[in-house]
Amino acid sequence: MRLKMSVFPPVSLNISLVSLGCCDVGDTGLVLTSQETSFSHSHSPTEMRGAAVSLTAAASGFVVLLLTVPVVRGYNGWGVTYTSTKICALKGSTVEMNCTYRFPSRINSVSTKVEETFWFTKASNNIYADLRTDPDYSDRVEYRCKNNDCTLRITDLRESDSAEYKFRFITNQPGGSFTGSPGVTLSVTGLQVQLSSPGVRTYDRSAELMCRSNCRLPDHTSYIWYKNQKEILRRKLNSLNNFELRNHYSCAVQGHEDFPSSSLLVQGQVNWGVTYAPAQICAFRGSTVEMNCTYRFPSRINSVSTKVEETFWFTKLQDKEPVDLRTDSEYAGRLAYSRGKNNDCTLRITDLRASDSAEYKFRFKTNLPGGSFTGSPGVTLSVTDPQLQVRVRRSTVNPYSTWTELTCHSNCQPSHHLSYTWYKNENSVEGGEEKYFHLHTSGPGDKYHCAIGGDVPVRSPPVYAPEFPAVSVSPSGEIVEGSPVTLNCSSNASPAANYTWYKEDANPGLPSLQKSLSFGSIKSSDSGRYYCRAENELGWMSAPTVIVVKYAPKLLSMSATPSGEIVEGSSVNLTCSSDANPAANYTWYKGNQTLLQGPEGFYHFTSISSEDRGFYRCKAENQFGQINSSSLLVDVQYAPKLVSVSASPSGEIMEGSSVNLTCSSDANPAANYTWYKGNQTLLQGPEGFYHFTSISSEDRGFYRCKAENQFGQINSSSLLVDVEYAPRLVSVSASPSGDIVEGSSVNLTCSSDANPAANYTWYKGGGDSPQASGQTFAITGIRAELGGNYYCEARNRRGRRNNTLHLNVVADFPEAWKSAVIGTITVVVLAIILLSAFLLIKEKITSKQSSEPVQRIVYSEKCLHSQSEEQDDPDYTNIHFLKNQTDPVCSNIGLAGPCRRDEEEDDDSVEYTVVKFNSSAPRARSQEIQEDPATLYSTIKTSF
Repeated sequence: MRLKMSVFPPVSLNISLVSLGCCDVGDTGLVLTSQETSFSHSHSPTEMRGAAVSLTAAASGFVVLLLTVPVVRGYNGWGVTYTSTKICALKGSTVEMNCTYRFPSRINSVSTKVEETFWFTKASNNIYADLRTDPDYSDRVEYRCKNNDCTLRITDLRESDSAEYKFRFITNQPGGSFTGSPGVTLSVTGLQVQLSSPGVRTYDRSAELMCRSNCRLPDHTSYIWYKNQKEILRRKLNSLNNFELRNHYSCAVQGHEDFPSSSLLVQGQVNWGVTYAPAQICAFRGSTVEMNCTYRFPSRINSVSTKVEETFWFTKLQDKEPVDLRTDSEYAGRLAYSRGKNNDCTLRITDLRASDSAEYKFRFKTNLPGGSFTGSPGVTLSVTDPQLQVRVRRSTVNPYSTWTELTCHSNCQPSHHLSYTWYKNENSVEGGEEKYFHLHTSGPGDKYHCAIGGDVPVRSPPVYAPEFPAVSVSPSGEIVEGSPVTLNCSSNASPAANYTWYKEDANPGLPSLQKSLSFGSIKSSDSGRYYCRAENELGWMSAPTVIVVKYAPKLLSMSATPSGEIVEGSSVNLTCSSDANPAANYTWYKGNQTLLQGPEGFYHFTSISSEDRGFYRCKAENQFGQINSSSLLVDVQYAPKLVSVSASPSGEIMEGSSVNLTCSSDANPAANYTWYKGNQTLLQGPEGFYHFTSISSEDRGFYRCKAENQFGQINSSSLLVDVEYAPRLVSVSASPSGDIVEGSSVNLTCSSDANPAANYTWYKGGGDSPQASGQTFAITGIRAELGGNYYCEARNRRGRRNNTLHLNVVADFPEAWKSAVIGTITVVVLAIILLSAFLLIKEKITSKQSSEPVQRIVYSEKCLHSQSEEQDDPDYTNIHFLKNQTDPVCSNIGLAGPCRRDEEEDDDSVEYTVVKFNSSAPRARSQEIQEDPATLYSTIKTSF
């Protein structure tokens, strides 16, 4: 059930709070800060509800909040705020203590993370005992922590739970631990039934029984009253008026009936009574004890004065009558009574025995009839051995001032003062005669105990700091990764030691405050040196142990040395490493080829070569398993070599085709290439290609390339680029070159530019039958009928061309005939000249009538065509032009050969032999007749 209580009545508060914040640096420093705040305000119950806390009260308990002013404990951004600083709770109830904490979000660019939070009441040498590990709170403590808020819940409260509770959190920052101090003070108490008046009179109705607690209970609390353990009343008041003498009364808070108060026996008879002080006594065997009481009675009854006639103590009855202790032989010589002036009586017993343990009652008799009274219940005496023990408590004032308090304690506390003696290592300590003894220093092995004085002093067992711990590992043999492992630690110490485990080179403190540190599934990272620290309030001692975890290889890595450029010929080391226990064996591979096996993870190249370039990997294995590395490229750099050149297409290259030249080499890094034709530089660049979009015969030649990088260069051999093309520039000649006299011999020669070399075939006139083959056609004993046109055809696999030669065969005439012929020719030439002049004049006259002159060329009857018609250009020989004639006339022109077109020719163009003019006459209308520089004309000789 959750109760919300406003616990303050209207009151004017004037509260001065001093907040102390505790921030420690690791376990060595403590920083104290103080903040003082004053409050002065009048609060009504309604206003104070805001200050009340929500507490959980179990069905078996009850909690009262004494002070609910939130107090902040802080320092430089670190702090703890407790909802309340003091809480009072009833025994058996459940209590919740709440706090919020804060810390800097970042320190030196490192984000702050909370790694551990806990509550504690005990701290020794900066060692804080988490309540969850304290056996006194076993199964009664619960933490509820979320979003910088942490609540401590304790159930089934005991009076021994009364203490100051503090909250502590630990972060990942160096020294980033903080304790909120002072903390929350918890007081646990029970209910008590008390009599409002010391003397009870049956006629005095003002006397009442009160149900009280050290905790102030809320006004609306309901109470239950019991008489002789039976419920008699429920009411909202904590008092009971109607009660009867000689009955036991107890009370409880409604809803928490399981935790009633102890019973009170109400006794008295018309103002008769006995009061014992104390009612319970514990004494040591052999010691002396005194029991005191006071008694009362009416001074007069029925006008008769009351006189006490007999007083005594007793423990036994005989025939229902008390037996005076002085008559009991068991107390002979050990018993004495003493009476005071104020109706008191003291019983003194010496040399106490265990059999003396009993309930002792006092009885007095008066002179009145029936005027005897026994104080009941009496005094309970317990006689026991001292059972001394030394209790140790350490107090830390600041990091530089600590002290230890030893208390000589017994489960039996005598009512009188005892004489104590303190011993250090069997030697009495000067000044140690009190129950308490303070230590400022204590060395290893020092032992302390206390004793109660007497003829035979009774000693306590010694207390001492922990001895050197004994550490063991289970299992004790080989530890395999993934198996459960437990570290055990024990040390002789009094009081018993607390244990903390540390790992070397790790964060201080492992999550274990027990003798054992367990690993459910140990990892390789758990290998290392561990220390067990045993500590109590008198000191500490630490002992190491080493854990070695056996595991399969992992974290495999490969590297090459040098790590940068690897140049051919240099020394190179490959290294393979892994985390394994026992150490791994290594196997090296290049691709799928096994290279080397052994315990050393190295592979060495004394002088690395380009053939060593490739991907390498290694395998690490031991008896627990194996692992393969990723591949490592060993990139060997070297100058170009194995340079080669090639042409594409690789076979015959035809003029006009697209051709690629390729230069390649083996080089790392890749080479740059330079192309040459002969000694002429053509192209440079990273690509080893040279391209001809349309190759020509002029591109024919020898090509080579150079490959180079920063490590060197190499030249290729020469590559002949042989461009094939059809014959061209076909020429024919005769030797001798003039007129051929009948009966003589003549050699006809044909030549051309062709690749591959041309084959030649000779034809006569317009015949289709070859007359001869070969470049030279020899004719001997020539006759007149052999004269005429001869043409030569040049042919290869790329095409063919031809050209024509006119062979003029003349008879062997006398000189007289020759002169006549010459004269005749002269006359004809002069006639032609005159005719040409006439035509020129006429043309000038005609040109005025027509803007387009008419081109007229007169051919022989064998080939008479207009120049404007589309046709193959004919081969002309023995062409005669009239001098000074603007419009030449082709009259009397003899064709060198038949005007026919060879349908088998690949080229429509006809090449002409060179035309020689014997006259320097100007050429009219040159814009009409253009010369092709690629056209060759045969030699024409004219005789004038």
